[in-house]
Amino acid sequence: MKKQIVKKSKIEIEIGLNEDKHPESIHWKSDDNPEGQNYTECKAMMLVLFDKEYKDTFKIDLWTTEMQVVEMDRFIFQHLKSLTDTYFRATGNNKLASEMQMFVDYFGKETGILQDVEEPQL
Repeated sequence: MKKQIVKKSKIEIEIGLNEDKHPESIHWKSDDNPEGQNYTECKAMMLVLFDKEYKDTFKIDLWTTEMQVVEMDRFIFQHLKSLTDTYFRATGNNKLASEMQMFVDYFGKETGILQDVEEPQL
């Protein structure tokens, strides 16, 4: 049985496109943002929705023309880390979440986000 909805919140996303229809600016705001209800600028976004009826995923990935590769590496690294955490919290599947985390660590090292830590000499 569904619980009664006691509050609704709105998230707005505003995309500014150039003449080639590539994002030049991405701004968002939320009713619940503790920083206020003004738009906040960002360089990239991913929106993923899972359709209740069709059991299919709809996604939007956007990044501005000023997004640098090193920033995209960090954005993807943080997103993969977040997906791993979300998967574990939602399923409790420690084995698969641990394997996902191993890939996140690999990705972080390959992109230079995570630095190899040398073992101390005894």
